[in-house]
Amino acid sequence: MSRPLKAVKPFSTAMLLAAGLGKRMRPLTDHKPKPLVEVAGKTLIDHVLDRLAFCDVETAVVNVHYFAEQMEAHLAGRRRPRILISDERAGLLDSGGGVRKALPLLGKAPFIVCNCDSFWIEGPQVNLEALKAHWDPARMDILMLVAATATSVGFDGRGDYHLDSHGALARRRECETAPFAYAGVLLIKPELFEGTPEIFSLNRLFDAAEAKGRLFGKRLDGIWLHVGTPQAVKEAEEKIALSPVE
Repeated sequence: MSRPLKAVKPFSTAMLLAAGLGKRMRPLTDHKPKPLVEVAGKTLIDHVLDRLAFCDVETAVVNVHYFAEQMEAHLAGRRRPRILISDERAGLLDSGGGVRKALPLLGKAPFIVCNCDSFWIEGPQVNLEALKAHWDPARMDILMLVAATATSVGFDGRGDYHLDSHGALARRRECETAPFAYAGVLLIKPELFEGTPEIFSLNRLFDAAEAKGRLFGKRLDGIWLHVGTPQAVKEAEEKIALSPVE
């Protein structure tokens, strides 16, 4: 096990949520974890890690549970960013609990959290760099990348959030639809995890930040690819094939 990180600059570290069972991706995940499913000749987790490396993220902490040995073997070949493993073989901790367990590896500065089934085709701006540039710690506890549901690939829900003219987010009510979906990438302050339980969803922190007026969003520039099912893999590959830039 590598030694925990000490003082680091904001957003030089990232947490990749990669421990899930990938049930919706079956049968592709019958014998491999979802982050190792390939889209356009590259695994899902490498699509995400390549974007982090491009934006000079130095260290990525990856939690593992399902087919953990396969994940560790695959990640051993990465050099940028540096990979640290957060081991959840003993039991899944949900999204928030997974980040909480990894805090000693993430350092004390604000960091990035990424899902491993979401990436995007870039528009004119590099989305992760734009997200970091938009961060304002005086106003924000969490800043999400959000995608317009109307132009996204592989997303079939009713949306997650409304985005106002100041960038503040409001979760849709149960009977509503919302124009934006959480695109699987966010910036967050580590102190939000103080006093949280061992097992919990990040939604708990999202709702708490919203209640304080400190949950904000940045609209994704490009096309969001939500790759959660075998059909979504095909749809993403078709969209990538038509795009001059992936």
